[in-house]
Amino acid sequence: MQTQSKTLTRIPKGNLGLIPIRGSEALAKKINDSIVRIREQYEIDHEESIHFSNYLKDSYLLNVEFPRFSSGEGKCVIHDSIRGYDLFIIADCFNYSVTYHINDLRNANGELMDVPMSPDNHFADVKRIISACAGKAKRINVIMPMLYEGRQHKRTLRESMDCAVALKELEAMGVENIITFDAHDPRVQNAIGIGFESVSPTYQMIKALAKTTQNTIRFNPEHTMMISPDEGGMGRCVYYSQVLGINLGMFYKRRDYTRVENGRAPIIAHEFLGSDIEGKDVIVADDMISSGDSMIDVCKQLKGLKAGRIFVFSTFGLFSSGIKRFDEAYEQGLFDRIFTTNLIYNPDELLRREWHVSVDMSKYCSLIINALNHDDTLSPYLNPMKKIQSYISTYKLK
Repeated sequence: MQTQSKTLTRIPKGNLGLIPIRGSEALAKKINDSIVRIREQYEIDHEESIHFSNYLKDSYLLNVEFPRFSSGEGKCVIHDSIRGYDLFIIADCFNYSVTYHINDLRNANGELMDVPMSPDNHFADVKRIISACAGKAKRINVIMPMLYEGRQHKRTLRESMDCAVALKELEAMGVENIITFDAHDPRVQNAIGIGFESVSPTYQMIKALAKTTQNTIRFNPEHTMMISPDEGGMGRCVYYSQVLGINLGMFYKRRDYTRVENGRAPIIAHEFLGSDIEGKDVIVADDMISSGDSMIDVCKQLKGLKAGRIFVFSTFGLFSSGIKRFDEAYEQGLFDRIFTTNLIYNPDELLRREWHVSVDMSKYCSLIINALNHDDTLSPYLNPMKKIQSYISTYKLK
């Protein structure tokens, strides 16, 4: 999605520097390579200017280390100079494959135990990076694809406001911009007074769907329908339905508010609200798949309503209760494909699944970072409606 001019109109805010926390290295590497390719295409009129002295580089990744003490405490050491840099911290706070050792804890075989890092541990690393900068960077930005504690965004009775507190911490430490994707509730940005943008992968999802179905999906009201799995995701699905020109339906979650399981009232049933979907292809879009119980139940009900092919868009695929249940649902024909992004950690066993499609977001992230580094507008990325409509028009001609 290259929407920028090849002729630069703004000088960079500062030397660009990318710092991934542990577990975000693979995504950061792809983002870096994409930025290198983007900048190689620019026509720089004043390349000898001091403003462009470190503009074209082979790598914008900085050398950072996260050593840990035997007690489990950690710290951050930045080995490169960052004075005057426009820093972008890339943080996947949900990579549970990263481990550490603590207090000589060993398993039954006498081997040191690998303790997986939790989102809390990862967020602490973000703050360690900011602390290590010690006021030397020109600006600090945080790219946090899945917002830390984003699901704990509002208070009911005596509950902690974890997401708001975390955002205020970043603001107090000097962060100027926070970029996230498909925030569970973007209104949490009201807790802070700095730049906050929630970006949607709509364009990339649509392209991946067309490619995966080998251009057999038909974007019209007669053959395809958009479905929101709950009332909270209606805004997202309304946008999809508008840019694709298809009708919209939704499920309403009926909950048992007399009890709490895993931090929330359990769902009794999903009630469908919408027109007839018999024989139509269906696209179900949500911000995340956590345990997957709700999504599988939605797919089961859609099949009961005689839906045709079912495609699931989920920006973040956590699959926190494992993927075996999705294997079983796929074998039962409850869905055709599930699309998730590579913005958070995806284990190899998930990437090998026939029913799973990984949507690469590295180029999109690189365009956003490059635009921010130039203090350029983010409008084409926050609302790519013209880009999508142009793509759909070309697609329909095929």
